[in-house]
Amino acid sequence: MIQNELQTVTYEGIKKNAETSELVTDFLVVEAPLEISINQSPFTVVMRTPGNDFDLIRGLLYVEDIYRNTAALTIEVVSETSNGFTKVEVTIPEREIGKGYLNKRSLLSVSSCGICGKQQLEDFDSPKTKLKLLHALNLNQLPTMFELMKANQKTFSLTGGSHAATIFDANYQMLTIKEDIGRHNAVDKCVGDLIQSQQLKKGAFLLVSGRVSYEIITKAFFAKIGTIVAVSACSSLAVDYAKEFGICLIGFSRENKATIYSNP
Repeated sequence: MIQNELQTVTYEGIKKNAETSELVTDFLVVEAPLEISINQSPFTVVMRTPGNDFDLIRGLLYVEDIYRNTAALTIEVVSETSNGFTKVEVTIPEREIGKGYLNKRSLLSVSSCGICGKQQLEDFDSPKTKLKLLHALNLNQLPTMFELMKANQKTFSLTGGSHAATIFDANYQMLTIKEDIGRHNAVDKCVGDLIQSQQLKKGAFLLVSGRVSYEIITKAFFAKIGTIVAVSACSSLAVDYAKEFGICLIGFSRENKATIYSNP
């Protein structure tokens, strides 16, 4: 188990306005490298906020199609410093290593995205396997869902510098919430947490505190989460991939408004 839970630190700064200046102490979100080796071979370095590192690793390996088994995984902390620099060794049976290990996080290599650039909101016949959207989202639930997420963003409330992701079930019960300096890491931590608690199949709605790029779409696709809702914008490729993979993608969800970009 990874012990380092250092998520915030304090730094001094000079706060100025037009006429005055004062010495202040601010909480900052921690950003530190997590070096992951698989079977004694370097795999990747993730810049993340320490804490929930085990969930981050489990989620990352799952959604990147590197280790899709939900059975226990051996993770050894090789080294760990007081400021969050961590090295871990992951042991995976060779026969269970997925294609993502060779692709190195590139879903583009397995998807032609045959609808990229098509801008009209309509149903497309995709040659790829789409998710079955089993649970329709009631948009009236969104304000309550985001309020619940905000109330649990402890690192953000101190620093203003972290992202959050949360996954709800079909009954709008929050299953998990995680924070991180990286939007993608927060999603990975949520997925990993649900793998650990054996609740991943309950995940219906993914809420994220920032914008959505195509990488978050691919993570939701592998986790079989059919609806993604973002506080901020969605990239063009995120919308293209959401259309192709059968994901309902909603952006700019704030102030009782929302924009649906795919599979309404």
